[in-house]
Amino acid sequence: MIDAHAHLDSLDDDSADVLARARAAGVRGVVTIGTGLASARRALEIAHGEPGVVAALGIHPHDAGGAHASRLDELRILLEDELAVAIGEIGLDYFRDYAPHDAQQRLFAAQLDLADELGLPAVIHTRAADDDTARLLAGFTGTVVLHCFSSPHLLPVALERGYYVSFAGNATFPKATDLRLAATQVPGDRLLAETDSPYLAPQPVRGRPNEPAHVVHTLAALAQIRGEEGTDLERQIEENAERVFGPALLA
Repeated sequence: MIDAHAHLDSLDDDSADVLARARAAGVRGVVTIGTGLASARRALEIAHGEPGVVAALGIHPHDAGGAHASRLDELRILLEDELAVAIGEIGLDYFRDYAPHDAQQRLFAAQLDLADELGLPAVIHTRAADDDTARLLAGFTGTVVLHCFSSPHLLPVALERGYYVSFAGNATFPKATDLRLAATQVPGDRLLAETDSPYLAPQPVRGRPNEPAHVVHTLAALAQIRGEEGTDLERQIEENAERVFGPALLA
């Protein structure tokens, strides 16, 4: 199984211990996320120290109003690392509203340009910003992953454009019927699963800190929702993740 999105640098436990538990649970690969320059450097450090870990690096929309937003040249250098396999998470967040919308849009567009320049997939964070997210992504021709999918109104755009849709533990919550319905509509070859750890622990472990080992619960829920065998869906998600993030993910 693959955890397509985890913040290993934000976990309380040592990453080596966390990854050992993940492997014991059957998790073969993890995409760890750098959400700023310091976080990106730490993500690369973890990736270089652990097999089957690769990194996605970006400036989070929450930081669009800060100094990091003007330091994309430093981000570009970090993205030249062989284990930097995507730009992300990047996007728009009008729900928390930690940065002005125009600043978020400028940063998002600039990082999409960088992804295009470097030929890297873009891992997208979007909350309460469906229309602007779709508009800014319209001109991007690279691979798009909608991380921690929670925007059902964005699903028609995602399906039309062939985006990858990644579901996290919130899809297992009892009231998340709209997300479970969305999960039945995503083609198998565009489906991913993630933890977004340490956030959004899936229902069987809700209330505990989340970690990559728990992605197996999201996989089980997705298989049940879609009426598929867990082993078949696991194999399909691994193939999808390798297609997006490269073979180092399954090293």
